[in-house]
Amino acid sequence: MVSRLVYGIDQLSRMVGHAFAWCIVILTFGTSYEVFVRYVLNDPTSWAFDMSYLMYGSLFFMAGAYTLSRNGHVRGDFLYRMWPPRVQASVELILYVLFFYPGVLALTLAGWSYGAEALKIREVSVNSPVGIPVWQLKLLIPFGAALLALQGLAEVTRCILCIRDNRWPPRLHDVEELEDVLIEQHAAADKARQEGAK
Repeated sequence: MVSRLVYGIDQLSRMVGHAFAWCIVILTFGTSYEVFVRYVLNDPTSWAFDMSYLMYGSLFFMAGAYTLSRNGHVRGDFLYRMWPPRVQASVELILYVLFFYPGVLALTLAGWSYGAEALKIREVSVNSPVGIPVWQLKLLIPFGAALLALQGLAEVTRCILCIRDNRWPPRLHDVEELEDVLIEQHAAADKARQEGAK
Protein backbone atom coordinates (compact mmCIF):
# COMPACT_ATOMS: atom_id res chain seq x y z
CA MET A 1 0.00 0.00 0.00
CA VAL A 2 2.74 2.48 1.01
CA SER A 3 4.94 1.62 -1.96
CA ARG A 4 1.95 1.99 -4.31
CA LEU A 5 1.34 5.49 -2.93
CA VAL A 6 5.00 6.44 -3.43
CA TYR A 7 4.96 4.92 -6.93
CA GLY A 8 1.75 6.82 -7.81
CA ILE A 9 3.21 10.14 -6.67
CA ASP A 10 6.42 9.41 -8.60
CA GLN A 11 4.35 8.64 -11.71
CA LEU A 12 2.42 11.92 -11.38
CA SER A 13 5.68 13.85 -11.03
CA ARG A 14 7.06 12.00 -14.06
CA MET A 15 4.04 12.80 -16.22
CA VAL A 16 4.06 16.49 -15.31
CA GLY A 17 7.85 16.73 -15.71
CA HIS A 18 7.76 15.07 -19.12
CA ALA A 19 4.88 17.27 -20.28
CA PHE A 20 6.65 20.49 -19.28
CA ALA A 21 9.97 19.27 -20.70
CA TRP A 22 8.53 20.29 -24.09
CA CYS A 23 9.11 23.88 -22.95
CA ILE A 24 12.80 23.24 -23.68
CA VAL A 25 12.01 22.45 -27.33
CA ILE A 26 9.84 25.55 -27.71
CA LEU A 27 12.48 27.65 -25.96
CA THR A 28 15.23 26.30 -28.23
CA PHE A 29 13.33 26.97 -31.46
CA GLY A 30 12.12 30.39 -30.32
CA THR A 31 15.60 31.50 -29.26
CA SER A 32 17.17 30.15 -32.47
CA TYR A 33 14.57 32.02 -34.52
CA GLU A 34 15.28 35.22 -32.59
CA VAL A 35 19.04 34.89 -33.13
CA PHE A 36 18.48 34.36 -36.86
CA VAL A 37 16.15 37.31 -37.41
CA ARG A 38 18.16 39.60 -35.14
CA TYR A 39 21.64 38.97 -36.53
CA VAL A 40 21.00 37.77 -40.08
CA LEU A 41 17.92 39.78 -41.05
CA ASN A 42 18.53 42.69 -38.64
CA ASP A 43 14.84 42.54 -37.65
CA PRO A 44 14.55 41.49 -33.96
CA THR A 45 11.23 40.33 -32.57
CA SER A 46 9.38 42.07 -29.79
CA TRP A 47 8.25 38.81 -28.18
CA ALA A 48 11.41 36.68 -27.84
CA PHE A 49 12.35 37.75 -24.31
CA ASP A 50 8.83 37.22 -23.00
CA MET A 51 8.59 33.82 -24.70
CA SER A 52 11.85 32.67 -23.11
CA TYR A 53 10.72 34.07 -19.74
CA LEU A 54 7.43 32.15 -19.93
CA MET A 55 8.93 28.87 -21.17
CA TYR A 56 11.82 28.79 -18.71
CA GLY A 57 9.60 29.89 -15.82
CA SER A 58 7.03 27.20 -16.62
CA LEU A 59 9.71 24.54 -16.81
CA PHE A 60 11.31 25.72 -13.58
CA PHE A 61 8.05 25.70 -11.59
CA MET A 62 6.67 22.44 -12.89
CA ALA A 63 9.81 20.28 -13.07
CA GLY A 64 10.78 20.65 -9.41
CA ALA A 65 8.72 17.66 -8.27
CA TYR A 66 10.07 15.55 -11.14
CA THR A 67 13.64 16.43 -10.19
CA LEU A 68 12.96 15.61 -6.53
CA SER A 69 11.44 12.26 -7.51
CA ARG A 70 14.68 11.38 -9.32
CA ASN A 71 16.85 12.57 -6.40
CA GLY A 72 18.29 15.14 -8.79
CA HIS A 73 18.40 18.29 -6.70
CA VAL A 74 21.84 19.62 -5.84
CA ARG A 75 23.23 18.66 -2.46
CA GLY A 76 26.60 18.89 -0.80
CA ASP A 77 27.05 15.16 -0.40
CA PHE A 78 30.76 14.89 0.39
CA LEU A 79 29.80 13.70 3.88
CA TYR A 80 26.32 12.40 3.15
CA ARG A 81 27.42 9.67 0.75
CA MET A 82 29.75 8.17 3.38
CA TRP A 83 26.95 7.65 5.92
CA PRO A 84 24.95 4.41 6.22
CA PRO A 85 21.49 4.58 4.62
CA ARG A 86 19.70 4.77 7.99
CA VAL A 87 21.72 7.87 9.00
CA GLN A 88 21.13 9.45 5.57
CA ALA A 89 17.39 8.88 5.88
CA SER A 90 17.27 10.22 9.44
CA VAL A 91 19.05 13.44 8.48
CA GLU A 92 16.88 13.86 5.38
CA LEU A 93 13.70 13.32 7.39
CA ILE A 94 14.72 16.01 9.89
CA LEU A 95 15.58 18.41 7.06
CA TYR A 96 12.25 17.78 5.32
CA VAL A 97 10.36 18.61 8.51
CA LEU A 98 12.45 21.63 9.51
CA PHE A 99 13.14 23.28 6.16
CA PHE A 100 11.46 21.70 3.15
CA TYR A 101 7.84 21.66 4.26
CA PRO A 102 7.73 25.11 5.87
CA GLY A 103 9.25 26.62 2.70
CA VAL A 104 7.11 24.69 0.23
CA LEU A 105 3.88 25.28 2.15
CA ALA A 106 4.67 29.00 2.40
CA LEU A 107 5.35 29.05 -1.36
CA THR A 108 2.06 27.29 -2.04
CA LEU A 109 0.02 29.68 0.08
CA ALA A 110 1.78 32.87 -1.01
CA GLY A 111 1.88 31.67 -4.62
CA TRP A 112 -1.86 31.12 -4.61
CA SER A 113 -2.65 34.72 -3.67
CA TYR A 114 0.07 35.98 -6.04
CA GLY A 115 -1.32 33.93 -8.94
CA ALA A 116 -4.94 34.75 -8.15
CA GLU A 117 -4.15 38.48 -8.14
CA ALA A 118 -2.34 38.16 -11.49
CA LEU A 119 -5.36 36.33 -12.95
CA LYS A 120 -7.78 38.90 -11.56
CA ILE A 121 -6.02 41.81 -13.24
CA ARG A 122 -5.02 39.74 -16.31
CA GLU A 123 -1.40 40.74 -15.74
CA VAL A 124 0.80 41.30 -18.79
CA SER A 125 4.56 41.61 -19.17
CA VAL A 126 6.07 45.04 -18.63
CA ASN A 127 9.36 43.98 -20.25
CA SER A 128 8.29 44.44 -23.85
CA PRO A 129 5.95 46.62 -25.89
CA VAL A 130 3.87 43.60 -26.91
CA GLY A 131 2.44 43.09 -23.40
CA ILE A 132 2.34 39.29 -23.46
CA PRO A 133 0.08 37.84 -20.72
CA VAL A 134 2.05 36.46 -17.76
CA TRP A 135 -0.78 35.66 -15.38
CA GLN A 136 -0.78 32.01 -16.46
CA LEU A 137 2.89 31.68 -15.46
CA LYS A 138 2.15 33.15 -12.04
CA LEU A 139 -0.71 30.70 -11.59
CA LEU A 140 1.79 27.86 -12.05
CA ILE A 141 3.59 28.87 -8.83
CA PRO A 142 1.07 27.34 -6.39
CA PHE A 143 0.51 24.29 -8.60
CA GLY A 144 4.24 23.61 -8.91
CA ALA A 145 4.67 24.11 -5.16
CA ALA A 146 1.74 21.78 -4.41
CA LEU A 147 3.27 19.09 -6.64
CA LEU A 148 6.59 19.61 -4.87
CA ALA A 149 4.83 19.19 -1.49
CA LEU A 150 3.16 16.00 -2.72
CA GLN A 151 6.49 14.62 -3.96
CA GLY A 152 7.95 15.61 -0.58
CA LEU A 153 5.39 13.28 1.01
CA ALA A 154 6.77 10.44 -1.13
CA GLU A 155 10.32 11.37 -0.10
CA VAL A 156 9.41 11.45 3.60
CA THR A 157 7.84 8.02 3.15
CA ARG A 158 11.07 6.81 1.50
CA CYS A 159 13.03 8.12 4.49
CA ILE A 160 10.79 6.26 6.94
CA LEU A 161 11.10 3.03 4.93
CA CYS A 162 14.88 3.44 4.78
CA ILE A 163 15.11 4.01 8.54
CA ARG A 164 13.11 0.82 9.04
CA ASP A 165 14.99 -1.34 6.47
CA ASN A 166 18.44 0.38 6.42
CA ARG A 167 18.28 0.56 2.61
CA TRP A 168 16.72 3.04 0.23
CA PRO A 169 13.57 1.94 -1.61
CA PRO A 170 13.94 1.85 -5.40
CA ARG A 171 13.17 4.91 -7.52
CA LEU A 172 11.76 5.22 -11.00
CA HIS A 173 14.50 5.92 -13.53
CA ASP A 174 13.96 7.16 -17.03
CA VAL A 175 17.31 8.86 -17.57
CA GLU A 176 20.67 7.40 -16.62
CA GLU A 177 23.57 9.60 -15.60
CA LEU A 178 26.54 9.12 -17.92
CA GLU A 179 28.82 8.77 -14.90
CA ASP A 180 26.75 5.84 -13.58
CA VAL A 181 26.71 4.14 -16.98
CA LEU A 182 30.50 4.45 -17.29
CA ILE A 183 31.03 3.09 -13.77
CA GLU A 184 28.84 0.07 -14.58
CA GLN A 185 30.69 -0.52 -17.88
CA HIS A 186 34.09 -0.39 -16.18
CA ALA A 187 32.92 -2.69 -13.39
CA ALA A 188 31.63 -5.21 -15.96
CA ALA A 189 34.88 -4.99 -17.95
CA ASP A 190 36.95 -5.51 -14.78
CA LYS A 191 34.84 -8.50 -13.79
CA ALA A 192 35.19 -10.02 -17.28
CA ARG A 193 38.99 -9.48 -17.15
CA GLN A 194 39.24 -11.15 -13.73
CA GLU A 195 37.18 -14.12 -14.85
CA GLY A 196 39.27 -14.40 -18.02
CA ALA A 197 42.46 -14.42 -15.95
CA LYS A 198 41.28 -17.44 -13.93
